[in-house]
Amino acid sequence: MEKFILQTNQISKSFHSQKVLNQVSLKVPANSVYGLLGPNGAGKSTLLKTITGILRPEAGNIIFDGHSWTRKDLREIGSLIETPPVYENLTAWENLKVRALLLNVPDSRIREVLEITDLSGTGKKKAGAFSLGMKQRLGIAIALLNRPKLLVLDEPVNGLDPVGITELRVMIRRFPKEGITVLVSSHILSEIEQTADYVGILTEGKLGFQGRLSECGDLESMFMETVLRHRKEGIR
Repeated sequence: MEKFILQTNQISKSFHSQKVLNQVSLKVPANSVYGLLGPNGAGKSTLLKTITGILRPEAGNIIFDGHSWTRKDLREIGSLIETPPVYENLTAWENLKVRALLLNVPDSRIREVLEITDLSGTGKKKAGAFSLGMKQRLGIAIALLNRPKLLVLDEPVNGLDPVGITELRVMIRRFPKEGITVLVSSHILSEIEQTADYVGILTEGKLGFQGRLSECGDLESMFMETVLRHRKEGIR
């Protein structure tokens, strides 16, 4: 029987009477990369913010690792949503040390996450001098400090050059082998095709499809068909 690290049951959320999420039921298998696809404005960021406790759903509930989600579960959920939380006047080590002190995490774990994110060689270089890709990896290193079971990434390749995208993709693919499930959102189909094991397509606030990537056939056709179908339903 397939184990799910995360399930959202009929999650709904509105802003100013506009329904942004409409009864979304996500199922994320443990030790996988789940790609959440959708056009801009589909509700991807809102859904990820409810999963990470930034927003509260108005209906539905979240199951994490077999039990009802509580704020205590945030200790086992790492996230990088929007801009990486980086102090630009500090080195990678110093940025991680600030968080490690708050989390009561030993220096050995700082060394581990620097190694995992390929930032060990940055030395005394300040984060303000990092490339955007390096800042993204530092944000992920911060999210990994507490050894999360689930890592939530919102559009992590936005603004990255091809080298940065490739480095991030390789790193994300390694995580399930280390017991970390990854939920990653994107509007770039080719990136999800190269990264994910499972895919969900969110459009007009609804989950139009979810399943194994290998079962999608032509992902672009599936994506366009799902998006256009829901747009037509929304016009009616």
